[in-house]
Amino acid sequence: MSSDQLSATFAALADPTRRAILAHLAKGEASVTELAQPFEMSLPAISKHIKVLERAGLIARSREAQWRPCRLEAEPLKDAADWIEQYRQFWEQNLDRLHEYLQQLQAEEKKRDRST
Repeated sequence: MSSDQLSATFAALADPTRRAILAHLAKGEASVTELAQPFEMSLPAISKHIKVLERAGLIARSREAQWRPCRLEAEPLKDAADWIEQYRQFWEQNLDRLHEYLQQLQAEEKKRDRST
């Protein structure tokens, strides 16, 4: 995945409205009108959010007669999750080492308490 694509994905995900739209689309296709219903904003404002998601490759639109449903495109999300996974592993390893160190300190403290 290119860094530009990753940047576009994260930029699109930065907005809570766009994340809510993606959550809705995870349940199935929906029209712009259906996507706009839970929000107190105009259809043009929702359309702008949809265009950002579309440019980031997170959604696709098709045409079925007069209906233009939006659908989730999950590949960019998988790529972002894979990128984040590297850092999750890093932090888990660091936290595991910290946990081991704290256990060692506690064991040493117990030994000192018993000997006094």
